[in-house]
Amino acid sequence: MNILPPLAVALPLSAAALLAGLNRHIGRRISSLAAIAVAAATLWISIELLIRSIPNTIVYWFGNWQPRHGIALGISFVIDPAGAAMASIAGLLTLAALIFSSKYFDSIGTLFHVLMLVFLGAMSGFALTGDLFNLFVFFELMSAAAYGLCGYKTEEPAPVQGALNFAVTNTVGCYFMLTGIGLVYARTGALNLAQIGHALDQGGPDPLVIAAFTFMACGFFVKAAVVPFHFWLADAHAVAPTPVCVLYSGIMVELAVYAVARVYWTAFSGAFASGTQPLRALLVTMGIATALVGGGMCFGQRNLKRLLAFSTISHVGLMAIGFGFLDVHGLAGALLQILGHAGAKSGLFLCAGIILHRCRTVDEMELKGKTRNLPFTMGALVVAAAALGGSPLSGISVGDTMLESAARHEGYGWIVWVSTAADVLTSAAIFRFAARTYANLGPAQAREPEQPQKTEEKPETDKGSQDTPAVMFIPAALLTVASLLLGVSQGLQRFMVTAAGRFEDHAGYVRRVLDNVPVSLPVAATVPHEDMLHGVVTVGIAFALGVVFLVWERGRKSLTAVARPVMLVRDLHSGHVGDYVTWVVFGIAAFGAAALLSLR
Repeated sequence: MNILPPLAVALPLSAAALLAGLNRHIGRRISSLAAIAVAAATLWISIELLIRSIPNTIVYWFGNWQPRHGIALGISFVIDPAGAAMASIAGLLTLAALIFSSKYFDSIGTLFHVLMLVFLGAMSGFALTGDLFNLFVFFELMSAAAYGLCGYKTEEPAPVQGALNFAVTNTVGCYFMLTGIGLVYARTGALNLAQIGHALDQGGPDPLVIAAFTFMACGFFVKAAVVPFHFWLADAHAVAPTPVCVLYSGIMVELAVYAVARVYWTAFSGAFASGTQPLRALLVTMGIATALVGGGMCFGQRNLKRLLAFSTISHVGLMAIGFGFLDVHGLAGALLQILGHAGAKSGLFLCAGIILHRCRTVDEMELKGKTRNLPFTMGALVVAAAALGGSPLSGISVGDTMLESAARHEGYGWIVWVSTAADVLTSAAIFRFAARTYANLGPAQAREPEQPQKTEEKPETDKGSQDTPAVMFIPAALLTVASLLLGVSQGLQRFMVTAAGRFEDHAGYVRRVLDNVPVSLPVAATVPHEDMLHGVVTVGIAFALGVVFLVWERGRKSLTAVARPVMLVRDLHSGHVGDYVTWVVFGIAAFGAAALLSLR
């Protein structure tokens, strides 16, 4: 037991260091197999921690530096089911990406596998740590690996530009987050999340505490690509290797949303108890803006990878709404959204990688009628789009049900229209892509709002292939099927509700970490019944919208009138890093002002 928590991080990081040292002495095949084996072992460790954390939250103190009289000087991992589940998703998606990568590249160096394992170790530590400063350390390590993977092909200007936009905007977010940590340390003299929470419980939401929460939350929101911090995401996805995009969209941005929830419930929930209603309104508003902006931009893309990137932004908005309700059902809905989105979006990106491998491009107009030799891949793409749109029994569908239950309870019943719009727009864009490229529907020339993208990922193989290796298709198919069937058993939904209950148990967390008092899962709350008809109708509308759009596209005047709002938003995505940093600073200032007015 004692060795498993640190091993979840030490194993991938140690393996990465070993592979880096042997870089010139081992070939690609050995490096790939070793990375796959380490990712599989890390996944097993995370699942084992998940199982063991169900009876009681696991607290591991490095060097056995346990708290004395409520004061924690040591560094801890605090592992509850939600955190262990996030680490398990990171391990699963890294394993799938590495398996896919083994046949995706003509040539690739050992350093790719090194960066992937560093990324995995950092994500695992980020999900499991109970120390605020180490949360920042793992955040920075995760970011450094992500920047390197985005600009991995340094001989090409586009990946370097995408990595630069990614690195600069996210580094600004990191600086603000570190500023928030410094403010908290100045107030509490502590870095352990439980001790910070215990100290802040004694006072109210004064300006310093509000400023600290603002800086930390917005630092994480940059990584989560919440509006208006989202501009970097599509640029990074367009040029990063497709297997890397699986981690970006499948788990990295979700971990940032998870971090905001973790920091709030462990450290700030007691201090902000009197201001729950206005804070809820602020967080939900940001989630709504993210869901709708992401959905609208998604439908206006012709590059499949950029399309999928904006759909990620849209669904991150739904996750932010779920956390923003600040109740058990809302958080459970966000966790289910994360699970469903991880499977569906990872399957979609792997399908995009197969299309790039076989057809040499992922541009919708260039692929018109050219994917008919990929029936299984396009079938998986359509199934994943249905899962992303909230088809019955999918993870997205049961997550939407939880969100809508929380919304009704908190007086936000109209949120169902927001979640439906996000689901419809994101899945309709993928259905449209499939209809144009497989069924040859729509005009031959692009019309507004679609325009050629300046940058996109180049094929990783020198020549097109006539077949799709099994190691590329099988991970895509399995992840897609898993996301489609997550809601088959209500046991998962009940587990997520009870796990969310423990996650939000601020007092229990403090007692478990500082006083070693056992904290078990709370009694299972009522699980709302899924409206399967709603899921069928949503997917049906999305499919109809995607196909009808291709017919309507022939009418340039009508299309341009409808698309004008999307075009206005698209113009803000200039690709200039200075503009993006300006939006980051503006977003932090606006969030801070709203939080100060709401909580004081």
